Amino acid sequence: MTPSAVANLAGASPLPAFAPRPRSRPNSASPGPFGPAPRRLAVAAPPRAFFSSAPYQPPEPEGYSSVREYGLVPMVVETTSRGERAYDIFSRLLKERIVCIHGPIADETASLVVAQLLFLESENPLKPISLYINSPGGVVTAGLAIYDTMQYIRCPVNTICIGQAASMGSLLLAAGARGERRALPNARVMIHQPSGGAQGQATDIAIQAKEILKLRDRLNKIYAKHTGQNIDKIEQCMERDLFMDPEEAREWGLIDEVIENRPASLMPEGLSAVDPPHHGGGAGANGRGRDRDMEEPSAV
Repeated sequence: MTPSAVANLAGASPLPAFAPRPRSRPNSASPGPFGPAPRRLAVAAPPRAFFSSAPYQPPEPEGYSSVREYGLVPMVVETTSRGERAYDIFSRLLKERIVCIHGPIADETASLVVAQLLFLESENPLKPISLYINSPGGVVTAGLAIYDTMQYIRCPVNTICIGQAASMGSLLLAAGARGERRALPNARVMIHQPSGGAQGQATDIAIQAKEILKLRDRLNKIYAKHTGQNIDKIEQCMERDLFMDPEEAREWGLIDEVIENRPASLMPEGLSAVDPPHHGGGAGANGRGRDRDMEEPSAV
């Protein structure tokens, strides 16, 4: 082998090199087999606006269901003369006229709560409904759907704050029947003005900004109606987040009472305020015994 051939082998790459073939971009003006290709026109995205009394959160992924927020939902087995029947825990509470708002208030939550309120009214239009609230707030329009339904039905709605009632949750808490708005001692309440965003043309953004100001005025009037506060004080307090403990919320007019034990008006059917305490527990602060566990259903 000649020296020049050895030098060529030493400098050669062990793997063959393949140069990529350049791809030619199709010319939109060039005629195809069926004539010239049509040109695509740029279309501006439609404006969007998000009105919520909590910071905007991106939409949930496809297939999301608000029921999944609770994780594993316990089932309750009830024994009757016809045999055993299983309920999920929320359906069993619905039989006792108890409705729960847990988590952010969205359109799905509003649809479920509104349907439950209307159903309970059809069952008994005069019997009270207990609405337990533990919510950081959510979409204003969804919350107003629940609020309007609470005012629409003939049943008095007793509201109870457990955990927190922030933003739109505080408005629903204050919208309960007068004298029947309560909070547990370690709950908290927060009020603030609605927040929102918009995009699109300048004219559309101006329209959305005008709409959210109207929405803020409407919410202030609702708070004034149920708390007895004047509009000026409400606007001043709602300028920024205002957190309150139950006693402060009672003084502000959002609730009527801070409770540690279940009052007689919230007793399930078959139980009374004079029932003996269960598990050796003593009477509460108001001299009432704790309610016993229901005998028939058992959690599984």
